[in-house]
Amino acid sequence: MIDIQKLKEIMANNLKKQLKRKGISQTMMARDLNIPEMTVSNWVKGKTYPRPDKIQLMADYFGITRTQLTEEAPSNLTPLAPQTVPVPVLGTIACGEPILAEENVTEYIYESPDQLPSGNLFYLKAKGTSMEPTIPDGSYVLVREQPEVENGAIAAVLVNGDTEATLKRIKRQGDMVILMPDNPNYSPFIITPDNPARVIGQAIQFTQKL
Repeated sequence: MIDIQKLKEIMANNLKKQLKRKGISQTMMARDLNIPEMTVSNWVKGKTYPRPDKIQLMADYFGITRTQLTEEAPSNLTPLAPQTVPVPVLGTIACGEPILAEENVTEYIYESPDQLPSGNLFYLKAKGTSMEPTIPDGSYVLVREQPEVENGAIAAVLVNGDTEATLKRIKRQGDMVILMPDNPNYSPFIITPDNPARVIGQAIQFTQKL
């Protein structure tokens, strides 16, 4: 006979471990997965048990298997090295499609989930020298999808009718928003009704392939 309370306790303990491993709060996870915070709190406290689709959603979020949430790990075994998860690299953005739609993905870069921040993540490949010396040409820039960034942060921004993603530093002057290159040899881009642009994420870090 299945002990429902035992299953809830196992799930609660595993969720606590994964939240601690990723360094995120229940509130952050609830926001990232679009799940009510009270629901997540009840799972972590062992009061309720998540539906199968929510278990899979959380497993994908943590970059682990479902069984790592639903089963009790033997205490005498050393955990295996974390598995890798695919992070999409975006190219040309298809009009009207979600940013992370398959049509927009040119390749995947596999990363350890332990090294990744929370949220929906993607890579953009830096093209040109407008953000040098901060971001060298050809770098792969990790971006967290979000509609706004703080003043002075480097953002991924859609331009040219939402079909091209570029990396620029956001500068606000009153009601005016300016896309600033870090390279002084390039001119800033002022967002206007005639020159629209839309922030789709914040640059987190960059890597270079040899």
